[in-house]
Amino acid sequence: MKQSPTTFCISPLQRYCVRPIAADFLRRVREQGLDDLGQPVEHHIAQGGEPCRDVLRRAHPGEALILASHSPLALPGPYREFGPVFVRAAAAESTAPLGALPLQGPQPYLGPRFVLRAYSAQERIVDGQVVEAHEAEALLQQQFARAEVAFVLARFAGYGCFAARIERV
Repeated sequence: MKQSPTTFCISPLQRYCVRPIAADFLRRVREQGLDDLGQPVEHHIAQGGEPCRDVLRRAHPGEALILASHSPLALPGPYREFGPVFVRAAAAESTAPLGALPLQGPQPYLGPRFVLRAYSAQERIVDGQVVEAHEAEALLQQQFARAEVAFVLARFAGYGCFAARIERV
């Protein structure tokens, strides 16, 4: 599921890339109406504030959404899990991978507190911590300083759902 880095992700301080949900998943849920478990997706109208994994922002009230089951991990095994994700029903707007955590704006995508869970290349958990937004950058740098960490998944604190994949560049 690894995607190649782009220049959008490179900055002098951050050596990582925050990626929206994979394009193949988006095509499948939008065009075929099936999620990662082969189940039919659900269509919803946003009340506002739902986390849209395809654009790394919160939904606007009235926006058409898809709710589907997704696994951010590709390898079979005990760590592979599936959970609910919202994506926009229409693909009109796209988000390039980000070179910083999405923490800005009146309703930040990740919120004031979230989880950073580090994984090995074999998709085994190496580390995981609940972090305050203002401390997240330092923790992420610590996790990526460990050679065994291949990528990090950001998860929402309240429900534990997948928020974004973060990779080294």
